[in-house]
Amino acid sequence: MKTRNKNINIPNALSMVRIILIVPFIVYFVTDRIWQAALVLIVSGLSDMLDGLIARRFHQFTELGQMLDPLSDKLTQGAVAVSLAVKQPVLIPLLAIFILKEILMLSAACLLLKKRKRPGGSHWYGKVATILFYISFTIIVALKGIWNIENLAVTVTLLSITAAFMIYAFVQYFKIFMVTLHSDDPQYTIDIHEVMDKKERK
Repeated sequence: MKTRNKNINIPNALSMVRIILIVPFIVYFVTDRIWQAALVLIVSGLSDMLDGLIARRFHQFTELGQMLDPLSDKLTQGAVAVSLAVKQPVLIPLLAIFILKEILMLSAACLLLKKRKRPGGSHWYGKVATILFYISFTIIVALKGIWNIENLAVTVTLLSITAAFMIYAFVQYFKIFMVTLHSDDPQYTIDIHEVMDKKERK
């Protein structure tokens, strides 16, 4: 009897939904339909919280999910950051921090895979950084796009808190990366060929 593909589950589907929502967000934002863009961003943020809760509640953790969840976060954040920075140059410093952080983390993940090591999944500090990202950008967009309010103090405060937590999350992930890279523990190893063979047998 054919074994059910464990990668087909609700958390992975929600991660895919977040990736798909990037398109309508960009379309709404560049056409100045701020309410619609903000609504898409809120739905994306809620799906980000739900997939983790569902995965933990129903034990629906998969190798694909551990890679798909942070990937969808990164793509969404990148799309939002670039879109906002284009219209509001004050956000460029945070965008620069975001891009640097993501390039370094992507490089680290590629290095671990090359060494046949398992890239780590998301952790609470990464999720908090993501939530702060959504909250900060939503408030800034709402103030400017909906009420035409530009409060420099609020903007700087929100961006400073978000940037600080993004840096903190990066430091914590870097510590995990170093432990994984130099550890001989089998829990950190991954056999790509074995994973592919299992998929083929299914």
